[in-house]
Amino acid sequence: MSLGQNLQCLRKMRNKMTQEELAARLNVSRQTVSKWELDVVFPEIDKIIDLCDLFSCTMDELVRGDLHLNDDAYSDIRTETVEAFDYIKYAVISKEPETDAIQHVSEWAKELGIENCEIIGWDYPFLSQEQINVFHMHGYEAALILRDKIAVNLAEQPPIFHQEQQEYLAITIKNPMSGPFCLIPNAYKAIMAHMKINGIKDKRDKNIIECFEREYFKDGIDYMDVYIAI
Repeated sequence: MSLGQNLQCLRKMRNKMTQEELAARLNVSRQTVSKWELDVVFPEIDKIIDLCDLFSCTMDELVRGDLHLNDDAYSDIRTETVEAFDYIKYAVISKEPETDAIQHVSEWAKELGIENCEIIGWDYPFLSQEQINVFHMHGYEAALILRDKIAVNLAEQPPIFHQEQQEYLAITIKNPMSGPFCLIPNAYKAIMAHMKINGIKDKRDKNIIECFEREYFKDGIDYMDVYIAI
């Protein structure tokens, strides 16, 4: 990835800053910014430092990094208010825990007679170094969203959790399973880069789900929304 392409990405992530706005911030002409982005001219070192300060990135990230997102796979990053909801959850620690965890809560949905169930998931963080380094395991937690104050009567009888209304930054991935080990991590990286560039802090609170994924089908196409609390 070139400096010019990285600069275009950083500018778009900074509230879709225009070339004119960036030029004014750096006291250069719009044509100069255009030449930088086309890789026709390389910025002088003092301007590179100014760019790094403006976009809160390192020189290595700007000059040699890969900040580009496939425009066909990702939506724009947005702020979304997630309304309050109740949920029950199930965690699995294994080499491939996502499928097992989601399948388990899907069975709960069937037992409860919930059609078109809403399932979200996130990485389960409480693993030992032995599980990670020796057995190459990771954890995943899936949650079934409970709507309309449904009565939970299951053999396992999991606890019901509640989350209040919360704001998240979100991005949508189209066909995420076409390259899950690249597309999904890069979605999280894009949101975090957006937060860093725009001075937005993530929210750490034991009473909320700090980040999660929601996969769904629409018009025969697979989508995934990725959320990080702010």
